[in-house]
Amino acid sequence: MHAVRSSHPRRKGARALTVLLAAAALAAGPLVPASSAPRTGDAEDFTQVAYRGYIFTVPDSWRIVDLKKHPDTCVRFDRHAVYLGTPGTDQNCPARASGRTEALLVQPAPVAPRAVTENPTARTYRATADRIAVTAAYGYDRARIQDVLSSAGLPVAAARREEPAQQRAAAPLPKDATSFRGEGFDACTAPSQSAMDAWRDDSPYGAIGVYIGGLNRACAQQHLTADWVRTQYTRGWRFFPLYVGRQPSSDGGSCGGGCAAITSPVSQGTAGADDAVKQAAALGFGKGTVLYLDLEHYEPGGKVTDSVLAYLQAYTVRLHALGYRSGAYGNTSSLVSDLIANKSRVTLPDVIHFARWNRVSSTSDSSIPSTLWNKHQRVHQYVGDTTETHGGVRISIDRDRLDVD
Repeated sequence: MHAVRSSHPRRKGARALTVLLAAAALAAGPLVPASSAPRTGDAEDFTQVAYRGYIFTVPDSWRIVDLKKHPDTCVRFDRHAVYLGTPGTDQNCPARASGRTEALLVQPAPVAPRAVTENPTARTYRATADRIAVTAAYGYDRARIQDVLSSAGLPVAAARREEPAQQRAAAPLPKDATSFRGEGFDACTAPSQSAMDAWRDDSPYGAIGVYIGGLNRACAQQHLTADWVRTQYTRGWRFFPLYVGRQPSSDGGSCGGGCAAITSPVSQGTAGADDAVKQAAALGFGKGTVLYLDLEHYEPGGKVTDSVLAYLQAYTVRLHALGYRSGAYGNTSSLVSDLIANKSRVTLPDVIHFARWNRVSSTSDSSIPSTLWNKHQRVHQYVGDTTETHGGVRISIDRDRLDVD
C-alpha cells in the first residue's frame, strides 16, 4: 500500500490524499468518480481510499488496513477503520470486544448490480457493486457512514431496509445444537475450520459461544455461516449463540465508552429479539434453541436496573412468542443480582449465563439460589480474557462451564 497525491481538487479542511492498493487499482481500470463528498469541517482532514476502482473519502484519522499484507488483523467495528481485502483465516482477535462506531470492510466480490441495504437495529449497511462488497457499520454518526458510501458512488440514498424475509433461513439444526454439559469457550470471532478441528482433537472443549449479531457486536465474522455451523455440529461441537444488543451503559464491561445504550427498553428489547431470531435462523438455529442476550457489567440500582430488566423482559417475551428460548449473559454482581432481587416481577430468562471469573469450573454459585435455573439451565463463564494453544492453534477466549438441556 502506498499514498500518492490525488488529482481531485482540494477542499477546505480536507487533505486530498489517495491511499492506493497498487495491484488492485491497476487491475480495476479507471477509478469511479465520487458522487458526493463527506461533510468537512475546519478542523478535520480527509483521505481518499481507492480499491478496485472505487474511491471512499474518509476522515484522515481513520486507520487504513491492507488485509492482504496484514491477514492476522482483527476486523473490528468498534474503532474507526477501513479494512481492504479479504479478512485472514486466523485473525488475532481479543477474547471479547463490544461497541459500534463508523468503520467499513471492503472486500473483493463477483460482478453485481449496485445496491445498498440497511439493518437499522444492527446499525449496518451492506452494499454490492461491480467486484466489491461492503459492510459499513455506524454508531452515533449515521450521516458520516452514508457520506462515505456515497463518496464511492454507492446508492445509499436508495437503501432498502433489511427485512427478515430478505435473509433466507437455513435448514434448522436439531434442537440439541444448544444443549451441552461440559467445558466450552467463547471467542470474539468464529475460528477457522482448521482451528476448530485442531481444538476438537486436542482441547477439553466441546461447545463454542458464537456472536451471531447485535449492534454492539464488535468483531467481524468471516467464517460464521450456516455451512460453518452445520459442519461444526456434525463434528461434535455444540453452541451457545450470543447476541450483543443494546447495553446498560456506553462504558460498562468490555464497552470502553463505545456501546449504544438502552434508551427505550421495551421497543428496543422487542426489536433485538426479532433481529436475533433473523440472524439465528440464517445460521440454522431453529425454534427451541437458546439465544443469549449479552449484557455487559453495570452499576445496578434505580433507573439503570429498571431499564435493563424491562429490556431483557421484552427480549424474552418476544423470543417465546417466536418459538425460541431466552438466555441472558451478565455479571453476578449486576444482571444476576438484579434478576434474583426482582424475580417476582419479571419474566426470567430460560437459561442464565453468569460471569464470575473465579477459575472454578462449576455451574453452582453461592450468589444464585438453588431454586432458580436449577433444571440444566446454567452456564458459568469462570475465566475471562485468556489465551490458549491446542493442536498448535492459539486463540484468545473466555472459558465456560455449561449445563444446558
